[in-house]
Parts: sequence; structure tokens; C-alpha cells
Amino acid sequence: MRQVGLFDATMVVMGGIVGSGIFVNAYVVARQVHTPILILGAWVVGGIMAMLGAFIYAELAGRMPDVGGQYAYLREAYHPALGFLYGWVLLLVIQTGGMAAVTVTFARYFLELTGWRASERLTAVVALAVLTVINCFGVKLGSRVQSALMVLKIAAIAGLVITGLLLIKNPFSLSHPVFDQPPSFQLLASFGSAMIPVLFAYGGWQTANFIAAEIKDPQRNLARALVVGVAGVITLYVTVNLVYVRALGPLELANTTVPASASMRLALGEHGATLIAFGIAISTLGFLSQSVLTAPRVYFAMAQDGLFFQSVASVNARTRVPVVAIVLQSIWTIVVALSGRYEQILNYVVSMDFLFFGLTATCIFPLRRRSIGENGGPYRVPGHPFTTIAFILISWLVVANTIYRYPANSLLGMAILLLGIPVYALWHRRKHLGNHHP
Repeated sequence: MRQVGLFDATMVVMGGIVGSGIFVNAYVVARQVHTPILILGAWVVGGIMAMLGAFIYAELAGRMPDVGGQYAYLREAYHPALGFLYGWVLLLVIQTGGMAAVTVTFARYFLELTGWRASERLTAVVALAVLTVINCFGVKLGSRVQSALMVLKIAAIAGLVITGLLLIKNPFSLSHPVFDQPPSFQLLASFGSAMIPVLFAYGGWQTANFIAAEIKDPQRNLARALVVGVAGVITLYVTVNLVYVRALGPLELANTTVPASASMRLALGEHGATLIAFGIAISTLGFLSQSVLTAPRVYFAMAQDGLFFQSVASVNARTRVPVVAIVLQSIWTIVVALSGRYEQILNYVVSMDFLFFGLTATCIFPLRRRSIGENGGPYRVPGHPFTTIAFILISWLVVANTIYRYPANSLLGMAILLLGIPVYALWHRRKHLGNHHP
């Protein structure tokens, strides 16, 4: 049942990208490169990378407007085992690890704003439970809530941008110096390090593809939503960082871990800091809403293929929502959040996420060769194969860098991935036996 239109699909794309990172993590970039041009350049280059990803996923969505997104592309382009491994790490690492961290971030800011004396973990569990219930009532209600939260999130960012541009006194110069050191390999390496948190911040556009089967006219609307949504996020990210650099300058930006609060405090005093704390709470809640809405469709598709518990493939007779899949993901997210080990998990979320970004992009080659969906979507990746290959290589360079920087955690992520191989074999054997013994 297709209930999600172009506007709601665009909000799902943007909601999957914009979390809390844009409000708090810009200082990591400023610690790697130290001039306004280089800082803003990193966000522009990251935006180009994200747009390449959007074009690739737009073509994939046009060719295969199926439930499950990346799972379906990998299954059809290569082998069901590869699709299963993606769904396996999505549930155990990528999606739930990221959701656990963002849930606790929401709880922290919510309690700070309200002054309630409740534990962060209890607040996190309640927030996730409420969003789970909302999404179990139907994709239409879930997408409407997600759209409302995304609109509030855009309003918070727009308020930060307008306030920062109009009310900051004595802004820092943006035009010079261009470099703080002569052009060299060391400067290039520093810019590469700055790109890592930028690329993390831009990740998430792919999650809208998970609900392709519930989007009206997905060949057109999902492709448009991906391109328009990513373009909107690029605009938000670059203008927000423009405000940070103008308000704080590269040095102060590098020395604060809360650039949004610092900028708003300069413009509006403590009231400004309170307002942006509200914006961050809304932003994290919006990200969680989007995550609860989209990723369970992957586990649903796996179960439909006989590669997961059959109950996960069940849908509510009235709402047509995979309730068991949604609840399963939320329960595992709560387990991760309550375990207190989500910081460690986040380190290997990155290696798994970008490994499958690159791998999914390679699907275009076999799908084009076999003319799958050739008469489907209106979008084709501009500059293919060169732009597609560039996206794949950059994604895998991020993986290599993460393994180099965090070897223990990244290799743990790889171990979970490899553990999925015997698990797939067991499910495949069970499916095979089930087909022979009705």
C-alpha cells in the first residue's frame, strides 16, 4: 500500500541525514584544517560526495523500487547471501548502534531543557517506545510525524543561520588566509582527515530507499526526493558552518565542543543557547523517528525471503505495517543503549556503513548489464562510470582509514559481519528443508 508522497519522502531523506552532528561536531573539522576556506571547502566537497551517492541511489531506486532498498539491490545484483549480510549488520551494528547514541543524546538535552529529575536511560527508553508505537499505527502516521519533526528541525537550523548572519557583531573574515601552511602532502592529509566527520554527517540518504514499496510512484518520487533532499541538506550544512566560522573563527571553533550553543550565545545570550538546545532535542527526535520508520523494512524483506524469523514478515491487517520488525529493532536499540557500550559500537558502525555504501554502488554495473529496470526511473548517474567509481573508492578509503585509526573496534565489526556467514547458511538450509517438506 503506497501512502508516502513526494514531500514526505523528501523529509524522510533529509531526516535520515540531519541528526545532532551538525549542531555539535563541526569542531572536529576545524581541528584538522585551520582556515575558513578549507573548513567550508570540506563541507562543500562532502556535499558533492553525498550528491553522487544520491544520484547512485536514485538510479537504483528507479531500477528496483522494492522494499528493503540496499538489501534488495545486493540480493539481485550479486547473491542473497550478500543482501543477508547487509541486513545482519544493519540490525546488530549500523542502525541500532547509531540509534542508541542518538536516543541518549536526545534524553540528555530533553532533561536539560525540562529540568526533570529522571534518568537519561529511562527517558531514552520512553522516547523510543513512543516513536515505536506511533510507527506501528501505520506508515502514513509515522511519515507525517517524521515530516513535522523535520520541518521543526529545518526551522531550528534556519533560525541559527539567520540569527548568526544578522546578529553576530565583529564577524571573522572568510576570505583569507586560504591556507595556513604551504600546499603539501601534509595539508592534503589534513584535509582528508577533516573529510571523515563531514562524510559521517552527510550519511543517511540511503535509508529512504528502505521504504520504496510504500512511496507513491517510487521511480519518480523517490529519485526526486533523494536529489532534492540531499541538495537541501547541503544548503543547510554549508550555511550553518558559514555561521560557525563567521561567529567563532577557526581557532575558537576548534576549541569548543558545542559550536551551535557558542554561536547562539554570542548572538542572543543564554536565551539563544536554550533555543538551540531545543533545536538539538527536536533534531535527534526527528532522526530517531526516521530510523524507526525505515530500517525495519529491511528485516521484513529478509523474513519474506525466508532468511529470518517468519514472524518478522508479518504485517498488521489494518495498518499494513511490519510491527514485529519495528519492535525487534527498537528492543535491540534499547539493549545497546542500556548496555552503555554504544560508544564502542559507533566506532565500528562507520566501517560497516561505508563498506556497504561502496558495495551497493557497484550494483549499478551488473544491473545495467542485465538491463534490470531499464524502462524504470528517469534518473541515470551523471558521469557514470567515472563518478560511480569515485564514490566507491572514497567510501572504501573511509573504511580503510577507520580500520587504521580504530583497529580493535573496526575488526570487531568485521567479526560480526563474518559471523553472519554461518547464520545465513543455517537460515538458507532451513528454507531449503522447508521447501522440500511442506
